[in-house]
Amino acid sequence: MALKDYCFDGKKQLNLKEMSTDAGEYRLQKSELVARTEANMAEALLLQEKLFAEKREGLVFALQARDAAGKDSLIKKIFSRLNPAGLKITSFKVPNKTDLAHDYMWRINCAMPERGTIGVFNRSHYEDVMVVQVHQMQKEYLLASRCLTEDFFERRYRQLRNWEEYLWENGYRMVKVFLHISKEEQKNRFMDRMELPEKHWKLSVGDMKERVLWAEYDKVFEECINATGTEYAPWYVLPADNKWYTRYLMSEIILQTLRDMDPQFPPISAEEAAKIPMAMQEMENE
Repeated sequence: MALKDYCFDGKKQLNLKEMSTDAGEYRLQKSELVARTEANMAEALLLQEKLFAEKREGLVFALQARDAAGKDSLIKKIFSRLNPAGLKITSFKVPNKTDLAHDYMWRINCAMPERGTIGVFNRSHYEDVMVVQVHQMQKEYLLASRCLTEDFFERRYRQLRNWEEYLWENGYRMVKVFLHISKEEQKNRFMDRMELPEKHWKLSVGDMKERVLWAEYDKVFEECINATGTEYAPWYVLPADNKWYTRYLMSEIILQTLRDMDPQFPPISAEEAAKIPMAMQEMENE
């Protein structure tokens, strides 16, 4: 499959059952794709340096997934290849009292990176239309009754599309990634966490109990991605059972996006350029 086959930008509808969760036939190309991942990130690092110097655009990758799908390891293994000086990683946990006292986008706006910087959201604003919807958490919100209507989530989808378009029109690109793991692979990873002492810190009984809601999550994931995938803020649904393949695809997305942005080192002014020969001469004469 080409990268475009994993992309959902409003031109086609997502059906999760039709999307692979593993590398499939690409297993035979593992060594080649692992090497290409390294090459991709080396080129992405050079483009990131130009992006940081130019400061004309900002870039945000929003990562969503079921538990144990590999968001943390993807950030560790792929985004660590970039320069941390131009990288801002934010992990969004369960909203606290301060978060809930504001509109749901408040904490997201506070985490937006400066232009010239790449932001990575480990979970994102989509928690507020995915997890919230599955558990109907909005019913407990302290909101005016006019806000808690039957079209609550349809309105949020519209708000998110509008916000992401606003970002696009103000020098930001939002790329959204959903890691698509199979139920069997998630079970295997949960079992590893229980059996291996070095992984006990990752254990969460609450996460495991969410498995009974698998079908409900599938429905919400599909609905949300279909409602919010746009050309200016596309979704990528990546198979997550084979982490090396997920990392390869993520490296392709990062590189393709940066190439499309085409950042350039800003030129210095003619006045500053004219000073260089004299400065060089002074240093040579030290």
